[in-house]
Amino acid sequence: MKDIAIVILNWNGQNYLEKFLPNVIAYSGECRIILADNASTDDSVLFVQTNFPSIEIVINESNGGFAKGYNDALKKIDAKYYLLLNSDIEVTENWVEPLYKAIQDPLVAGCQPKVLSHASPHLFEHAGASGGFLDRNYFPFCRGRIFEKFEEDLGQYDNETEIFWATGAALLIKSELFHKANGFDEAFFAHMEEIDLCWRLKKQGYHFKAIPSSKIFHVGGGTLPYLSPKKSYLNFRNSLFMIVKNHEGWLLPKLFYRMVLDGVAALRFIIRGEFKQFNSVLFAHLDLYKRFSILLKQRKEIKLTSTNFNKTGLYNASILWARYFKKIEKFSDLNKRFFS
Repeated sequence: MKDIAIVILNWNGQNYLEKFLPNVIAYSGECRIILADNASTDDSVLFVQTNFPSIEIVINESNGGFAKGYNDALKKIDAKYYLLLNSDIEVTENWVEPLYKAIQDPLVAGCQPKVLSHASPHLFEHAGASGGFLDRNYFPFCRGRIFEKFEEDLGQYDNETEIFWATGAALLIKSELFHKANGFDEAFFAHMEEIDLCWRLKKQGYHFKAIPSSKIFHVGGGTLPYLSPKKSYLNFRNSLFMIVKNHEGWLLPKLFYRMVLDGVAALRFIIRGEFKQFNSVLFAHLDLYKRFSILLKQRKEIKLTSTNFNKTGLYNASILWARYFKKIEKFSDLNKRFFS
């Protein structure tokens, strides 16, 4: 596994490095371990240089967020495979080997481990759980997590399976394909950039897989708390960006319907007195209008490179309807005939 570079993007995360880096070193075999520092203002870099001199360090000139931070760093790293790893993750013994085995398949562009909550280790964690999917309106959900409902890990999703998107919290990806796709979309800044990247590569026929025999524990919300209005803004905005770029077929009807659903969410925020969350939706849509012409240009470019769209992992029904009207809380209870 010498051809894997484990790249940990860090911004002012010395506390996480102190806590979790020793396990990464102990359990990652012969993989190279690289700290990609996103212009931290704490002593992260000095701490790693002093305590872990074998770790390589790449320093970005500015903090451009998750997307640009990784793009900038990975341009300087020569490796066959990149294993992108959040700094707030506790890895387990032999976590790399199953991922490495899976990515040897020529059709597999990337894969992820099973992601459990560090605070509640018996529960799946928000960022990826046991593999990511999209519904027909492009709302993301996972094996083990539907919106705010997190399932207990009872081994029910321990089978390897093809998914639609793999979490950026712990993503093993072929470097050639990452660069061929021009990496993450830097306009996203953070959140959903990995879904967009997986979507673009799937439109070229590639596969993504969940490999639950590899297991990690994720703190989550280390940079932005899960209920942060800024996180909501990024999620609403970036979801709209993805739809314009990647939706196949007539764009405007799909986009209009999705905007109506966002309007319902915004109204719900007002009724509950969550005015900052309402503003998150409003500013997300304003940003869509501002960037619409650029997104249409990207859409055209993506169409030119699309060959054989691999739709595995699309749920051809509404996950909103399933969760909030049919009261489904478990991935295993979803109607399997709706999955591509």
